[in-house]
Amino acid sequence: MASHPYASLPERSFWRSAVAERDPLDIADLWTPKWPIRQDAPVITAGSCFAGHIGRALLEEGMHWYDAEPPPPGLTAGQRSARGYRRFSFRTGNIYTAAALRQWIAWALGSRMPPGEVWEEDGRFHDPYRPTVEPDGFASPGELLRSREVTLAALRTALAEAEVFVFTLGLTEAWHDTERDTVLPMCPGTVRGSFDPGRYVLRNHTVAQVHEDLTEALAMARGVNPGLRTVLTVSPVPLTATATGRHALVATTFSKSVLRAAAGQLADEDDRVDYFPSYEIVTALPGPVALPATPGDREPSGTRGGPASGERRGFFEDNLRTVRPEGVAFVMGHFFRALRGEPARTPQAPPQPSPTTGGEDHSCDDALLDYYGPRPVPPAR
Repeated sequence: MASHPYASLPERSFWRSAVAERDPLDIADLWTPKWPIRQDAPVITAGSCFAGHIGRALLEEGMHWYDAEPPPPGLTAGQRSARGYRRFSFRTGNIYTAAALRQWIAWALGSRMPPGEVWEEDGRFHDPYRPTVEPDGFASPGELLRSREVTLAALRTALAEAEVFVFTLGLTEAWHDTERDTVLPMCPGTVRGSFDPGRYVLRNHTVAQVHEDLTEALAMARGVNPGLRTVLTVSPVPLTATATGRHALVATTFSKSVLRAAAGQLADEDDRVDYFPSYEIVTALPGPVALPATPGDREPSGTRGGPASGERRGFFEDNLRTVRPEGVAFVMGHFFRALRGEPARTPQAPPQPSPTTGGEDHSCDDALLDYYGPRPVPPAR
């Protein structure tokens, strides 16, 4: 029989041997890093809410997560968290889209000027581009703009000092301010501000647009740090809500597919860009699932349309959005073991979050969009 390319492929290249015949927690070789990351190499992180887990995991692993905007003294842990400190390497808040990353870097490096607009509510002032970093708002527009300048300076420093930038893509849907030609992190009128349909327009970015925005953002960053390397990831967290008119499941699949395609294309084209499959690890590997003994044992759900109490859906909480602590540990375990060249192993799960939270990750700003969804109809008695 004539030889062909498939005859000499390793086990990891075949679905049966690499996935179907393995325990999900023992699946290995999902990522082969393009280059090593030293233990003391400054690593900066930013992106969607899932990216907030990465900096903490780097610190716990003893690596050098670079915090360019540390909190001022005197704040409690809760106050630091509420104000967006130590979530990412700079206090931009969540950066969900490649377009927003490009915008922040352009502002930080001076190729564009950020708008001076502020939103006022009840005598307090809020930043349209960081609407959640100060929950109670700023005392004056000047204080707000000075705070933003501190963040832009921190971003400049972080880009100049880092050896590796880990950026997590979260969304393709973004609200654009057509009057100021900017992209906003949230739809005005949801978190802060008011919605003007003649000014704010929803755009669902394509693969080409995401690729272009990432390419330009990284080109600007390398202008101040030619040696900067980038690891792109895609958040596994689904959309809370979509304004496209599509079903939320269809919109989520579109968004994540676009982001995955753009990130993979750029990683294939650029030796200084790598792709880490956090999205695939959480969504494609089922993880431990506790199912009812029989269909008749299933109890009515205690959550809005969610699974029965105690039942889990893979690595997600009952809301099917928030990644469970075991899932985060599993993802980061793959990351660190790949860097060390170690085989896969089952991680020890960290403590479960308090059941009173409903499993929601409150660092995800877009989670509040669920508030605007329809309420469930109680079953007839």
